[in-house]
Amino acid sequence: MNDMAELKVPAPAASAPADGASASRRPRRVKRALAVSALALGLAGAGAYVWLAGTSGVDATGEPECAGVASAAPAGSHAQICDVLKRLTEAWGRGDADAYGALFTEDATYTTYVGTHYQGRRYITEAHRALFGGFLKGTRLADSYLGIRFYGPGTAIVTSRGDTYKGESEKPGKLSKTQTYTLVREGDGAWRIAAFHNTKRQSVMERISFWFAPDTRPEAER
Repeated sequence: MNDMAELKVPAPAASAPADGASASRRPRRVKRALAVSALALGLAGAGAYVWLAGTSGVDATGEPECAGVASAAPAGSHAQICDVLKRLTEAWGRGDADAYGALFTEDATYTTYVGTHYQGRRYITEAHRALFGGFLKGTRLADSYLGIRFYGPGTAIVTSRGDTYKGESEKPGKLSKTQTYTLVREGDGAWRIAAFHNTKRQSVMERISFWFAPDTRPEAER
């Protein structure tokens, strides 16, 4: 009987459960390390974006007054163009959709910076009536003029930078949009906007593209 007792299989070592517990903790440690790495990368990326956005300047900021832009305009036309754009800004500031729309031709086109495209004065007017009564209520326009070019006595192209701001607050220092107006002189002698196109400046993407392809930088920005 004593010999049989000596042949008993020994009990499992006490360290075996500890090894199993250690193995079960390994995936958790890996997940934690991955999460910390992802957070660090995210913070680094956000910091880089903020730095790029904050240091991406524009050299061609334009003229604050339309009258200060040089142009080879037919007699009196430059002042008339500037008057149209002045009245456009004033109508926006009053939230007056009818006065705003009246400055466009009947078949005018209007493309917003989000890509919405309006065809015709009536739709431009009604869209702005809704905007002035909604999330653009109480806003005003800030403008800076890049150039005015005339093509014959009845067509003008105006390029500008622009942005909106609230009420009587200070105008924004950086104007985030670039705009193109095509104006025509109609049969009654009045200049009106036949087409408007608004583009939001993507400053970070712009700077990155200039890094990788320097020749894409506009001459005015070199």
